[in-house]
Amino acid sequence: MKVLLLGSGGRESALAWKISRSPLLEQLFIAPGNGGTGAYGTNVAISPLDFPAIEKFVKENAIDLIVVGNEDPLVAGIYDYFAPLGIPVVGPSKKGAALEGSKDFAKQFMVENNIPTARYRSFTADTVAEGDAFLESLRPPYVLKADGLAAGKGVLIIDDLDEAKKSLREMLGGMFGQSSATVVIEEFLKGIECSVFVLTDGNGQYRILPVAKDYKRIGEGDTGLNTGGMGAVSPVPFADEAFMKKVEERIIRPTIDGLKKSGIVYRGFIFLGLINVEGEPMVIEYNVRMGDPETEVVMLRIESDLLPLLMKTAKGDLGDAPLLISPDTAVTVMAVSQGYPGSYPKGKVITGTEEVTESILFHAGTKIAEDGTLVTSGGRVIAISSMAEDIPAALAKSYRSMDLLQFDGKNFRRDIGKDLM
Repeated sequence: MKVLLLGSGGRESALAWKISRSPLLEQLFIAPGNGGTGAYGTNVAISPLDFPAIEKFVKENAIDLIVVGNEDPLVAGIYDYFAPLGIPVVGPSKKGAALEGSKDFAKQFMVENNIPTARYRSFTADTVAEGDAFLESLRPPYVLKADGLAAGKGVLIIDDLDEAKKSLREMLGGMFGQSSATVVIEEFLKGIECSVFVLTDGNGQYRILPVAKDYKRIGEGDTGLNTGGMGAVSPVPFADEAFMKKVEERIIRPTIDGLKKSGIVYRGFIFLGLINVEGEPMVIEYNVRMGDPETEVVMLRIESDLLPLLMKTAKGDLGDAPLLISPDTAVTVMAVSQGYPGSYPKGKVITGTEEVTESILFHAGTKIAEDGTLVTSGGRVIAISSMAEDIPAALAKSYRSMDLLQFDGKNFRRDIGKDLM
């Protein structure tokens, strides 16, 4: 089987690693890939948003399956582009991708399908006074979300009412470009978060993948600015059988039934950003692809071959395809550039990767320079992922590996998973 994987981050590195292990795989191409994905397949210099170029490549190379890593091509309608050509795509239709592409659409979908979520309302520049009134009806902190995609940075959580009103105006005025032309304001939910991933074939069949918890803040003790994720852990101790039974009955099944009832074609991953509020699961957000850095632990825990699951998903019939999950613990710790999530330097030489033996390095912001050296090219550089019998043992491996990995300005959190021990 020939596979084209779209994307260039740590998530795609982990997917490439897992797909490359399949005995069914003939060739794997990653477009555009990064400095580490070449170990699992062939990097191709094509943008995931250049559909005509992807079509040409797919036809010339007899690609059997397209796996979409990141959200942008999905929201732009890549499934709809390739469906008439008969090329299987792992990912929802453009209408299905609106679950991530529009916070307002997602909240409406949850309300219509009785899926537990925070109370909310949506506002535009024409209704900013009503937005002020809604903020006044809520208790702090105040949650403001850009309706559209904002590279994971479109959410503000503000303690002061006047500052929240000011931020509402700034968002509607273009803080996140067109993405915040509509702003969703919702009540703050207090609890502990986790990420639940589902693979569904669009015909009512699904598999629940390993649950993970990520760490979004740059600073230890969950302080400082939000990032794309500084680390992750799987499994999550509080997401036990009783909790997951509630998740499946109240959230997963109503989501899949709601998509079918709405006539939305959805063959791919559903990422449920959940919060445990005193034992009750509620949805914070949907994403329409795997999470990052959660994929870097989820893939480690999947023992069965992922490729048949992906192909059956894309063809709309999961059938009895097996999903075997390891009981062991997987962790990942992200090595990031100095200054991230603000401005940061690029082109810093990375050394020590060949010395790492007890962890897997999933590259994110790396590239091969013209002279053949591995250098930094992003804020989140490499996810150092390890497995062991429990969280402390797995973390010990990742932190030992972190000590071997070197680049100028390397930063990382030393408290990943500590809250779960």
